[in-house]
Order: sequence, then C-alpha cells, then structure tokens
Amino acid sequence: MSAAIDELMDFDDVIEAYDPVMGMEVHVELGTETKMFCGCPTTFGGEPNTQVCPACLALPGALPVANAQAVESAVRIGLALNCSIRESSVFARKNYFYPDQPKNYQISQYDEPTSYDGYLDVELADGTTWRVEIERAHMEEDTGKSLHIGGSTGRIHGASHSLLDYNRAGVPLVEIVTRPIEGAGARAPEIARAYVTALRDLLKSLNVSDVRMDQGSLRCDANLSLKPKGATEFGTRTETKNVNSLKSVETAVRFEMQRQAALLAAGDEIVLETRHFHESDGTTSAGRPKESAEDYRYFPEPDLPPVIADPSWVEKLRETLPELPWIRRARIQQEWGVSDEVMRDLVNVGAVDLITETAEAGASPAAARSWWVSFLAQQANSRDVELADLSITPAQVAEVIGLVDEGKLTNKLAQQVVVAVLDGEGEPAQIVADRGLEVVRDDSALQSAVDDALAANPDIAEKIRGGKVQAAGKIVGDVMKATRGQADPARVKELVIEACQ
Repeated sequence: MSAAIDELMDFDDVIEAYDPVMGMEVHVELGTETKMFCGCPTTFGGEPNTQVCPACLALPGALPVANAQAVESAVRIGLALNCSIRESSVFARKNYFYPDQPKNYQISQYDEPTSYDGYLDVELADGTTWRVEIERAHMEEDTGKSLHIGGSTGRIHGASHSLLDYNRAGVPLVEIVTRPIEGAGARAPEIARAYVTALRDLLKSLNVSDVRMDQGSLRCDANLSLKPKGATEFGTRTETKNVNSLKSVETAVRFEMQRQAALLAAGDEIVLETRHFHESDGTTSAGRPKESAEDYRYFPEPDLPPVIADPSWVEKLRETLPELPWIRRARIQQEWGVSDEVMRDLVNVGAVDLITETAEAGASPAAARSWWVSFLAQQANSRDVELADLSITPAQVAEVIGLVDEGKLTNKLAQQVVVAVLDGEGEPAQIVADRGLEVVRDDSALQSAVDDALAANPDIAEKIRGGKVQAAGKIVGDVMKATRGQADPARVKELVIEACQ
C-alpha cells in the first residue's frame, strides 16, 4: 500500500533510517540601478510593464550589453565566499519555455562561471561551525512575474487566466550553488537555515543587495534527497522552489525529509521534480518535472563577449571587502562586554546588526538591545515574521528611545508608538503628535489628577501620611490610568508624597 502524499514519518525515525543530502541554490537580486543587459530601472513595485525596453523584451534587433556594476558585485560576492575568480568567463543561453521570460531563453552562465570552488563557514545555534562548500556563483538575469487569476491558491492550477509583468525580467542575479551537503543528520534543517542566514548577512555587509526575502530579492531553492543508512549513492532529489523566509527554509527541509521517508518506507519512488512551499501550513506540493542540464541545451551567448576579470582588478576589489559579519560580531561582543551565550542568542534571533545600527543612530547599546530582544522580538513572534523583516528601521527605534530618554514618552507610550510604526501609521514623531501621546508635564494638570486619586482612596492617603511611602504606588497607578499613561510616573510619585505631607 502506497503512502499518502501528505503522510509523514516521525523525524527521529527518519534520522534512524536515512541520511539526508542537501543542496542549496540561492538567487540574489543585485542592487544595481539598471538591469543586467539593458538600461531599464530595477525599482521594486513599479506599475506592471513600465520598466521594459526592446532589449529586455527581446524585440528583434535589440542586443544585450552587460552591466559593469553587476559584474563587479558578482566578483565581490565570489571573493567573500572564498571562491576562485575565473579570468575569462562566458555567458550562455539556457533554453526553456517559460511565459515569464520574453526571450524564451535565459542569459546565464554554465560551464565557465565567474566564481567557483569556495566555502562559507556557518555558525550553528550551539556555537559549533559547519563548513558549506560552494560549487559556483554565477551571473544571470531574472525572469518576469506571472499573476494567476482565479482559483483559490494563486497558482496556475485552477486559474482562469494569467497576467504577465516583465518589470523583473532582466534584473541582475547571482546564483550561489552549494556542493552536496552530507553528514548533517538531524541537524540538516538547522544547517539549511543557518547557511541562508549567514549568506544573507554576508551579502548585506557587501552592500550588493537589500536581501529582502519578502520581496524576492533573496530566494532559496532547497534540494533534498535521502539515502538509506550505509548507502553510497544519492537518492532522487526534489527541489523546493523560492522559499522566502529563513524559518521556511528550515521547515521545508524538515518536511521534505519526513515526506520522502514515508514514501520510501512504503516502497514508493521519489519523483525528480520541483515543489512549491506553502507558508500557511509548512508543507510542499508537486510542481513540475525537474529538467537536467541537457534539457536546457546550453550554448555560448553569441551577442556577449567574455567577461574578463584581470587579476590586478580582482585584487583591488578584494581590498574593498568590508569587515565580515562574524568578525564584526566578535569585535562588537567585546565592545558590549556580553558573554558567548548572550551573543549567540542575539545572533540566533538576528538582532546583532539591528542593535548595532540602532546604536549607530544614537541609542545606547543597552537600550537598543533591550528593545530588540524584548518588545520587538515579541512583536515579530506575534506577527509571524523574522525580526529583521519587521516594518520598522533601526533609526526609527533609536528615535523612539531618544524620546524616552528626553522624558517625552514613557516606556508604555513608546510601545504604543512602535506598534503604530509597525502598522504603517508613519514616523514616530508624527505619531506622537497625531495621537497626543507626549508625556504630560503640566504640574497643575498632574496635581488635579493626584488630588482626585487621593480623594477616591482616603485609606491609601492615610497610609502615605503615616510614612508608608510604598503605598503611593496605588495612587500613581490611578493617575497613570486617568492620564492614559501620559504622566511621568516619577513626577506623579513626587506630587503624591508632597500632597500627603
């Protein structure tokens, strides 16, 4: 009897019977102003089909010209990944039928990529390091975007028709391909997430992309196969396409391990195919049969000359590489004076750069750390997004902290402001003004609220007069409630004590 498509094997049983083999393909959209082979802008979110020209629409007679800034970014990425840089690399035509690729082929690189034979050392949650071998990092162009109309899933199955937006067609990409990742065992999902996290941090530090997974500027294809314990040959792999969050990378790998194991245990075969990841429930579903390199019929792009990377130019680019994220974190840890365990926790939740940038914007490191790992982490969890994907910038957090330090906001009022920023209501100062949230500093208004609270609680007032100063907390709380949290609690307490003397 065959296993159902959604049947899963217990994860511990998977690890006992099978060895997972992973391969990660990460596409990063480069942050150039223009496309890879033409002068069209790359601005995200433009009106459909307004950022196109004869070249990226593949109209007859239009010829491609390589983007020099994209080539430079690709070489810098290769250097940061400890790759060898090929002195002369070539573009190729990758042929397939996709309606969102106007040329009906993609200009990419095949057997002579820009960068090859590299590695990235990845730190895991417990502080251990895992080396991920990089096979290649090559340049190519992005496809357009299909919008499927009708149906309930937003995918082509069940749709009545599709619309095509070619704004993204031709945007510069670098595809980073790992060698097979073996021996990970139960840690395979964790390693997959840690690798994409480290890669995102590295690319961000290079300033070659905004690495926004939610906008598709960093996309991960996760290849996964299983082989029985003791076997030497790889199993048939699946490729889960365009996974767009760090959490989802881990979830997709784990799900595929459990799904494939259930099929193998039932005597079924794994189909070589692409699969879709579903954010709603963490599952994958079949996409299309997976092509091999032969199916793409690669041949050299006749309209583009080789890319020449002179060794002296490459060395000059090497000098432009920034302090790498893990080296920077070690320095910051020493400056902050935190333990390895604390720093590891900050890294694991993706808070280090956010805290650093908030401090650079004017907040104290301690206050920045407190906000990001407490209130903002809670907000990220409740909104089911990564901390870095919250719609608030470090500069905005620093502004809120500054308003607290100046005494214009209490911590509770500041939290209201932060939530409003996250909900898209605007900048912190404007939200404070629009909502009238600034701390009440008019002693006459505060005194009136204090007098009302004391009059409503004569027994508490008598205790305070008798020397039980701690009883003032009840009165302070009532005043804070009466002023909607806009009173300065320290000043209110002073007024309460003075009123009872």
